[in-house]
Amino acid sequence: MLGPVILAASRSDRMRRLISAAPVTKPVVDRFIPGETVDQVVPIIQDLTAKGLEVTMDVVGEDITTPEQATLARDAYLELIDRLKRLELGERAEMSVKLSLFGQALPGGHELALANVRPVVEAAAAIGTTVTLDAEDHTTLDSMFAIHEELRKDFPETGCVIQAYLFRTAADARRLADSGSRVRLVKGAYKEPAEVAYQQKAEIDKAYVRILRILMEGEGYPMIGSHDPRLISIAQELARRAGRKPDEYEFQMLYGIRSDEHLRLAAEGHRMRVYTAYGTDWYGYFMRRLAEKPANLLFFARSTLTKS
Repeated sequence: MLGPVILAASRSDRMRRLISAAPVTKPVVDRFIPGETVDQVVPIIQDLTAKGLEVTMDVVGEDITTPEQATLARDAYLELIDRLKRLELGERAEMSVKLSLFGQALPGGHELALANVRPVVEAAAAIGTTVTLDAEDHTTLDSMFAIHEELRKDFPETGCVIQAYLFRTAADARRLADSGSRVRLVKGAYKEPAEVAYQQKAEIDKAYVRILRILMEGEGYPMIGSHDPRLISIAQELARRAGRKPDEYEFQMLYGIRSDEHLRLAAEGHRMRVYTAYGTDWYGYFMRRLAEKPANLLFFARSTLTKS
């Protein structure tokens, strides 16, 4: 299986240097990450929202080593929110944040991440939108869920992400569904040991459906993070059975993947949100996109072979 190999490469400084230096890399990365600055990504947001889509914005970067870097990450999100306010796009664009970017892995990281993310959540709420806390590897989740619970005391629309391949996720889904949370369900994109996570695609898909049923039948707001046509169809059926209206759940897909499907779902009246990442520290994000789906790796390899 190539996925675990690619995920291992995502942590390799040597592979980072090799891939970053390859001439073909930038045009391929641009498929998934449409810009490095707010100025570059604003036209993308405007284009997507003009087409009837919504967005969730992610400033890429995880492997920070100092509190100062975490502060810069916070400020990057605040700059984005200020720009969205001026463009009056707040209600169409939310933010996705990785708490590792806000210092979660540093000494005193839980408190540091909470202190950095709170002003971002406050600023988002002030322009009529919200923030979703992305899930990372399983060792970070208890901290993420605790921060999510704390933020929801003042900002109940704050969302979080759960990953179908983890054994613990069904229990997490029940708790979150009962509390009325906004929850994005994804398959999972980190290399996890067999002691905590399903390893086979068929097992992960079955778990995804079981957990999605919990969310659809619960009191929260499910966000279906998948490009899989079969899972999208199942999600629609589960929503119908649960009596959910089109504005009581949404689909989410990555920028650059199945763009025609984004438009099709929106045209059918579904809420469709495009996960759009930007920034200079793109390597880890890019490698996980390759690991998630063999077609992405084939796209990269094909581009490499056709470039001189």
